Amino acid sequence: MATTAQLFEEPFDADEYIERLAWRTPGGGSKGGAEAFDPKRLLEEFENHIEELKQLDEKLQRRVEKLEHQCHREAKEFAHKVQDLQRSNQVAFQHFQELDEHISYVATKVCHLGDQLEGVNTPRQRAVEAQRLMTYFNEFLDGELRSDVFHNPEKIKEAADIIQKLHLIAQELPFDRFADVKAKIASKYHDLERQLIQEFTAAQRRGEIGRMREVAAVLLHFKGYAHCVDVYIKQCQEAHVKEKLDGTRHSDAEQYLKNLYDLYSRTTALAAKLTEFNLGSDKHTFLSKLIKNIFSCYLESYIDMEKDYLRNRSAMILQRYYDSKNHQKRPIGGGSIQELKERIRQRTNLPLGPSIDTHGETFLSQEVVVNLLQETRHAFERCNRLSDPSDLPKNAFSIFLLLVEHLCVDHIDYALEIGLSAIPSADAKNANLYFLDVVQQANTIFHLFDKQFNDHLMPLISSSPKLTECLHKKKETIEQMEVKLDTGIDRTLNCMVGQMKHILATEQKKTDFRPEDENNVMIQYTTACSKVCAYVSRQVDRVRKSMDGKNVDTVLMELGVRFHRLIHEHLQQYGYSSMGGMLAICDVAEYRRCAKDFRVPLVLQLFDTLHALCNLLVVAPDNLKQVCSGEQLTNLDRNLLHAFVQLRLDYRPSRLGRHFS
Repeated sequence: MATTAQLFEEPFDADEYIERLAWRTPGGGSKGGAEAFDPKRLLEEFENHIEELKQLDEKLQRRVEKLEHQCHREAKEFAHKVQDLQRSNQVAFQHFQELDEHISYVATKVCHLGDQLEGVNTPRQRAVEAQRLMTYFNEFLDGELRSDVFHNPEKIKEAADIIQKLHLIAQELPFDRFADVKAKIASKYHDLERQLIQEFTAAQRRGEIGRMREVAAVLLHFKGYAHCVDVYIKQCQEAHVKEKLDGTRHSDAEQYLKNLYDLYSRTTALAAKLTEFNLGSDKHTFLSKLIKNIFSCYLESYIDMEKDYLRNRSAMILQRYYDSKNHQKRPIGGGSIQELKERIRQRTNLPLGPSIDTHGETFLSQEVVVNLLQETRHAFERCNRLSDPSDLPKNAFSIFLLLVEHLCVDHIDYALEIGLSAIPSADAKNANLYFLDVVQQANTIFHLFDKQFNDHLMPLISSSPKLTECLHKKKETIEQMEVKLDTGIDRTLNCMVGQMKHILATEQKKTDFRPEDENNVMIQYTTACSKVCAYVSRQVDRVRKSMDGKNVDTVLMELGVRFHRLIHEHLQQYGYSSMGGMLAICDVAEYRRCAKDFRVPLVLQLFDTLHALCNLLVVAPDNLKQVCSGEQLTNLDRNLLHAFVQLRLDYRPSRLGRHFS
């Protein structure tokens, strides 16, 4: 049976079960093996096994029936136990209800007894309290406070309770009989109220929240409780403001000013929102006073801090720039002989020594200018927010003066001085004229300076007497720099003319206008003319890039007039054959074409007249009088016309001079 039980291992498979049984039977295997297949033995084994299975089934069935019977018996026993427990629980619940009813009855009796005791005790307590208050009232009536409670700081809470009740009682007493005692009680009332507020403030500063809560609970019954709230808010703000500002006040001026501006702006914004609530008829005055109490010690010294910071910051920005250029600033306005020579050289064309070589550096930086203007803009914004309205124009003007000092004087004016020193003399050869670059950058800076003046300074001073002073300072500063710009432009134009003169002197040959072979001239204009025109065109472009507005026309007109004067004087240095005169006319025509680039009518008119004068070099003698009477020459001085005619190689006084008699 044990062997049979092993064949019923899970999971059970009938086919596999038969195979395993046959395999375990000797002679039961069908394929190979130690013994041959024996069907009878296998059948016998199957029959025996079937009998064993029947016996096993009967045994298991008996066991199942036994277990079922036992299960039914235990189920009945458990049901009886559950019924007994239910009956016990019902009994316990009934006892609980009875106990609850008894407790309720006792509680009702206790409450009734308590009410009776309270009815008896309350009048007694009131009588005791009234007696106690009468005792303290008598002390005020006698004018001598003998009780320790009024003198011991540790009993201030008890004293506050007493004086608050006495104060209420005193309000009901007639004034004529109890005026003196009422005044004493009121005085002590206010004194204790003040002490409580001071204690609350001290506890808040020490961070003792429990003590603050205790004092606030006592003050709740006093009229000054609202002041306690004000003190709490003020202390919270002062503690926050002090933490933010005092740490950077002497160590980091920039962060200090930023924090002050931020805190003050946020506080005023909060005050503006608070005005929407019902805070009383004088809410604006109350809030303004509160803000002033918090920030007064910082606002009093604000403008001095602002100016010191702006002065140091601007100086650092400039010094950092010059250090990046490896440049040591030269003192301007000193009294040395060298500086005197430099100033004379700036105002004349006298050769008092070589000019300074700046290697093309203008010593003007838009980055520096933007940084200075940005710092000043922030200063104006802080000034507008943090200055008292009566001091705002004065403070804004002082900031403007610092901007003038560092931007206009220390940077722009210094660059102009260096630029003037770097302008070569008029007779210098192949000079690099960097002053026009200085002019270009200075114009750009002037526009930025003027924009900040209008956008950020004008709104702060427009309705004050400082407006006139600011406008005068601005005008004076710009005029001083314009004088130096005009001087530099004038000397730069002299250098341009000097370069043209050098080109003409080196490139123009006397034989250009009296060729040996009159019939074999193949050029349209001379080399000197070509090089001069190319040089002039480059300078015209530079002037247009360096300036704007009417300044372009003004400078180009001056350059054009000097250009014309140079060519006019240059042409009078030569004698002209017939073909040479034609070449001169061609040169002047090319000069006139170059003059069109100036886009200045006067310059073009001058070269038109010069072109007409050159016609006198080639016209037939009999037609001279007619040409001189032409539209372009009729208003010219006769001596000038005669001087041009005298340049002709075929000039004879007896032959050509009679046409001017």
